[in-house]
Amino acid sequence: MRPELIQATELLHRNTPEAVEEAIGLLQNTVYSFSMKVCGHRQDAEDTMQEVLSGSLGDLAKLQHPQALALWLYTVTRNRCWRMRRKGASAPAHMLSLDELMPDESELGRLLQDAAESPEDNLLHAERHHLLHQAVLHIPVQLRMVLVLHDMEELTTEQVAQILDLQPGTVRVRLHRARLSVRKEMNRMLEDAPDQPADQEQSGTKSKRNRTKAGQRPAECRELFSNLSEYLDGRVEPRSCEEMRGHIEACPACVAFLRSLRVAIDRCRSLEISCNSAVAPRLRSILTQEYLRLLNLPTTEKMSAVL
Repeated sequence: MRPELIQATELLHRNTPEAVEEAIGLLQNTVYSFSMKVCGHRQDAEDTMQEVLSGSLGDLAKLQHPQALALWLYTVTRNRCWRMRRKGASAPAHMLSLDELMPDESELGRLLQDAAESPEDNLLHAERHHLLHQAVLHIPVQLRMVLVLHDMEELTTEQVAQILDLQPGTVRVRLHRARLSVRKEMNRMLEDAPDQPADQEQSGTKSKRNRTKAGQRPAECRELFSNLSEYLDGRVEPRSCEEMRGHIEACPACVAFLRSLRVAIDRCRSLEISCNSAVAPRLRSILTQEYLRLLNLPTTEKMSAVL
């Protein structure tokens, strides 16, 4: 769970104008960031932020624990995003099969190269941030929602299942496919980066031609690929975990792919999108005054002057 939600819960319990305003600011950023990661449109995210918080101020005072606040906030925001989302032309309507998400021989060959030669190293942080966000928006929305809630908003599998009305097992399956999808999409975007050296550019072109002709990986590799998220999240039984670790240590291709997947997951967990500083303060003041009015608490002179 995001630490901002724990902090917001504590601040709301103080029932002072300053604490309430700070708490609502944290909730604004949470709703806006989540909406942007899911829908990718600033106006939609700003509208969602205003609608969700304006229509639910009365519920905030009833939520005593951060877990309850998180479940309520993400459920309401998710429903609004689902209803208002725009269907992007680049987002696929169907989910790729697990075999389609696995790397072919040419991609594994590139992953085995020295990391210093990766085109990703030539990109600035802001460019990687933008490419990652675009990669997330390019995967099916059912996978995207699970990925954002679990890896970016730091919710547990059980919490994600409750918000999306799914079984925990279904959440884990979708999470793994979402991670593989983002890794694959990010890799495709990096291949298409315009400032790659000529030899990398030719290699990338060749790999695209060969992508549909990929050979089958050994059965042990295929089984490993299908369970990598469980392995990374520590959900594999000790005996199976040892067997997987033994295979990984003996298979350079699996080592390279595991590193690639771990990097994709870590980047997803670090993606943050801040609310527009020109929009947030005015709305925050309005929401704070309304919240205090609902609880019959006094506002500050500074706040009244702003409004």
